[in-house]
Amino acid sequence: MAKVPDLFEDLKNCYSENEEYSSEIDQLTLNQKSFYDASYDTLHEDCMGKLTSLSTKETSKTSQFTFKESVVVVAGNGKVLKKRRLSFNKVLTDDDLEAVANDPEEEIIQPRLAAHSSQSNMKYSFQRVVKQYCILNDTLHQTIIRDTSGPYLMAAALHDLDQAVKFDMGAYTSNDESKFPVTLRISKTRLFLSAQNEDEPVLLKEMPETPKVIRDETNLLFFWESHGTKNYFKSVTHPMLFIATKQERPVHMARGQPSITDFEIIGKQP
Repeated sequence: MAKVPDLFEDLKNCYSENEEYSSEIDQLTLNQKSFYDASYDTLHEDCMGKLTSLSTKETSKTSQFTFKESVVVVAGNGKVLKKRRLSFNKVLTDDDLEAVANDPEEEIIQPRLAAHSSQSNMKYSFQRVVKQYCILNDTLHQTIIRDTSGPYLMAAALHDLDQAVKFDMGAYTSNDESKFPVTLRISKTRLFLSAQNEDEPVLLKEMPETPKVIRDETNLLFFWESHGTKNYFKSVTHPMLFIATKQERPVHMARGQPSITDFEIIGKQP
């Protein structure tokens, strides 16, 4: 019969130094505080969605394990772990592992997520207009114009720039100094560009006036990024999406190619 390795070395990190145990009894006694302070490393990617125990590998459906010391069984399913204390000389089978995973009373260890601030909790305050009557051209030398079929914009090659849409860019404050949020309003109107979901047309939203403070209407805001002559407008609401053009398509939101997401700004500062 093969000798089962001593599992104590593999499992001792599950308990803190102030835990007490006795090898003369069958019931493991743990200090309550140290039990809840025990920490477990994230399971390897290959273990996700599988039942896992801190023990030697199983060789068959009827594999049995006899433990000389304390045991913790961890059932991993994505980011949620379960733990259970077993007594000494406990015989562990696949059915036991299944019971751990399905037991509604089993203690759940929730993952620790890094704190983050939702965009809806952010406050953006209007500063000033940074550009007026500016025109946006894409890399195919197409200019943004109004789409007569609805509240949309299109990109087209123009010989007469009088048909081009002129924009006013309003700058807003941001908690992140590396980002520059702006609104894009059609000059001499109350129509603001409003970001939508991926591949959906950018809408023109009418506002009574230029918002002094933006909290919930973050779809009106875009992070303006400038790299030489190339300018990008990333949605604040959907940080992976940019204002984009594509032949025979309305101006829309896209991640990148095959859509065009960089623009040349032709215009003046106020």
